[in-house]
Amino acid sequence: MTRGYRAIHLPCARAIFIASLTAFSLAVAAPAMADVAVGSQESTVGVFDDSDTTTNIVSSLADTVTQALSPASQDDADEAPKTETALHHFYCVEYARLRSGFEIFGDAKTWWARAKNLYDEITTPAADAVMVFSGSSRIRKGHVAVVTKVISPREIRVDQANWQNHGEIDKNTPILDVSRANDWSEVRVWDARSGRYGGHVYRISGFITRPVPVAMAD
Repeated sequence: MTRGYRAIHLPCARAIFIASLTAFSLAVAAPAMADVAVGSQESTVGVFDDSDTTTNIVSSLADTVTQALSPASQDDADEAPKTETALHHFYCVEYARLRSGFEIFGDAKTWWARAKNLYDEITTPAADAVMVFSGSSRIRKGHVAVVTKVISPREIRVDQANWQNHGEIDKNTPILDVSRANDWSEVRVWDARSGRYGGHVYRISGFITRPVPVAMAD
């Protein structure tokens, strides 16, 4: 008995392939897009409370999706974000003081003003600088973190304490600049629980560093 075979026309096969690829792309992007819009999986530490939050989130959606799917830190297991539970319950200011050696006290949001005339204040990140988060309705006392590595003009890594409100230490935490002018005035922070950048946008005061020694002429 001779069996008959039905050929599939190329235009039909192409249409099926494109439809399948489109469905797969939407399935991959949907979780990250939902997080950007709602931030439901993010740590409940803080939220940017200005009226232009939605505008900033939408404008940097493409960058966020890309970073969420393949963060640079995942290329090297030793540099992947990780959380450590210390015997001592650390607060962010306490941990930042120990790591940086800066003699600054008070709530995190006051560090920017208190550092004046004591340390250098810059607007772009640098290794070993302390990043100062401004206070908001959700992080009323602000937050500070120590910059460990500059990945690109838009991305850095920080070590910080108590970001998840458990006195823990988060190391190699990715932070993404989402400001329109790339001036590090607004950022998103990597959420350890969901494994992607959170949807909340945080306002930054700046970065505190030690004064650069002045070379003496002979």
